[in-house]
Amino acid sequence: MSALRLSPGRAAETTSAPAPGSPAISVDAVTKVYGPRGNHTFALDRISLEVAPGEFCCLVGASGCGKSTLLNLLAGLDSPAAGTVAVHGRTSLMFQESALFPWLSVRGNINLALRLAGVPKGERYDRASELLRMVRLKGFGGKRPHELSGGMRQRVALARSLAQNASVLLMDEPFGALDAITRDLLHDELERVWQETGLSVVFVTHNVREAVRLGDRVLVLSSRPGRVVDEFPVDIPRPRRLDDAEVSSLSGTITDRLRQEVRRHGA
Repeated sequence: MSALRLSPGRAAETTSAPAPGSPAISVDAVTKVYGPRGNHTFALDRISLEVAPGEFCCLVGASGCGKSTLLNLLAGLDSPAAGTVAVHGRTSLMFQESALFPWLSVRGNINLALRLAGVPKGERYDRASELLRMVRLKGFGGKRPHELSGGMRQRVALARSLAQNASVLLMDEPFGALDAITRDLLHDELERVWQETGLSVVFVTHNVREAVRLGDRVLVLSSRPGRVVDEFPVDIPRPRRLDDAEVSSLSGTITDRLRQEVRRHGA
C-alpha cells in the first residue's frame, strides 16, 4: 500500500456510554505505519473489530503483530494513519509492569489516580478503601510498592486503573511476568472484578490458554502487519480453569491457527 494513498485517521474518539446495541469499541479499517515517507513499516493494515459493552475480548498473535500498537490507539495515545477508532467511555491502560510510584504508598498511588480523575478530596479515602477491598488488599494501604509481591503490585495497578472511573479497561500482558500460580490467582481476581463492574475489557496476551480462560471471545491477529484473521467465541461456562478439558481443547485449536499464520508469514 502506497503511503500517498492513506487518508489520515484520527485519535480515538471518546464518547459517553454507547447507545443500546452499539459497540463499546469500534475500529474501522485502521492502518498504522511507522518510519519516514517512502520507508514505512506497517504495524496495522486495515484492521477492523468491535467490542460489545461488558465484553471480555482477548487478542493473541505473534510478537510484533501490532497488539500493543492497537491498545495505544484505543487509549488515544497515538493516531492511525487511516481509518477510525471510536471508544465509548473513559479508558484505562494497564501494562505488564505495575509502574507504581515507589515513593508513594499503595493508598497514595490510588489516591493520585482518584485526584486526576477529579474525585473530590473528601471522597478519596473511602473510594480508595473500597478499591483496596475490591482487589483484596485491605490493610495494605500503608505499604510501599517494594514491600509487596509482584502479584500484589499488579493488584494495586488494577485498583489504580479502576480509580480512573474507566468503563473500558485495556490490558497489555498484565500477568506476563508473574509465576504460574500467582497468575492463576489473579485470573480469578480479574474475572471477579470484571463481573462486579461490568467493564469492557481488551486483554492482550501471548498465552492462548490465558485468553481462553478469561475471554468471551479470542481474536487472532496476523503477523505484521496486524489484521484480524480469525475469531473464536468462548462458550465454555464460567468459572473456568486453565487445565479444564474444554479450555485445553479450544486452546489447541487456536494455537494451531496461530501456527498456520506464523508459517504463512514466514513463507
